[in-house]
Amino acid sequence: MKPGVSIVGIGTYFPAAYQTSAEIAAATGIPQAVIEQKFGLRGKHVAAPDEHVSTMAVRAAQSLLEIGAAAEIDAVIYFASAHKDYYLWSVAPKIQHELGLTGAFTFELMDTSACGPIALKVARDMLVADESVRAILLVGASRESSVIDYRNQRSRFAFSFADGAAAVLLRRGEDGHRVLESAIRTDGSFANDVHIPAGGSVHPASAETLERRMHYLDVTDPERMKARLDPISLDHFVDVVRRAVERSGYALDDLAFLAPLHTKRSLFEALLRALGLGEQQSFYLAEFGHMAAIDPFVVLAEADRRGRLRPGDLVVTLSAGTGYTWAATAILW
Repeated sequence: MKPGVSIVGIGTYFPAAYQTSAEIAAATGIPQAVIEQKFGLRGKHVAAPDEHVSTMAVRAAQSLLEIGAAAEIDAVIYFASAHKDYYLWSVAPKIQHELGLTGAFTFELMDTSACGPIALKVARDMLVADESVRAILLVGASRESSVIDYRNQRSRFAFSFADGAAAVLLRRGEDGHRVLESAIRTDGSFANDVHIPAGGSVHPASAETLERRMHYLDVTDPERMKARLDPISLDHFVDVVRRAVERSGYALDDLAFLAPLHTKRSLFEALLRALGLGEQQSFYLAEFGHMAAIDPFVVLAEADRRGRLRPGDLVVTLSAGTGYTWAATAILW
């Protein structure tokens, strides 16, 4: 029998600056009612010039070091946005250094916005497989607001991208929220649909790429992507939830709470209906927006603060990311 692995703490950090739906509407030319009702966004946090992925991630993690496990943390894993302080640079060692976790090794995971549930699986599997690893700190941050071009209507799906950070502390044992099984699926036919065109080897940075505003998120062909993605997305979300739940030894009817990424409001509501859940069995990030891979952990932290989670609840963290990957990990709260 596998040893149990539990979440013993979740920390979050959000920049003080806040962009309202009215300000987003003014910047995009999209009516405020559409921003709020279709995008599902009443506002979002936006990082200050001196708030980078590293600084926000460290602030999210600092509160977790107060619960007495700092000396036992043997690994720091960064799992969120690839838009970091510097290009071709690993932020995890800096986070380790700033937190004073000198005994921990570091590495990074990257699967765009899908990586939250995946990071839980990797950390759980490491703790199960390697007795020398006592505790793992997962930490991630998003500063995606700075790669949005509000002039580019092709990328309007990204207008809800926001800034913030989350950290999750896991250790072996059942003294906490037990991490159960996961399910992941990928459809690589979407691999080239969403990206920042310039800065990589295909279009190295140049005066021309700057002039053509190629250093912002873009969608190659929004209508084509929508035509392929819309018919399968809900089914794939439900599929990974169902498989994660069943692999954990439960039935879908046992699901008590869903911790999803921020999506458009209509998809969120369709997902709850498909899973037989009510509004109080989830938390919608209308005041936060989409913060890359950290969304499910922000949902858990906010829902716990509001009293929506009870001991014994079967919870599923759910996310998806361009590429395209859908991922879910079950937790026994």
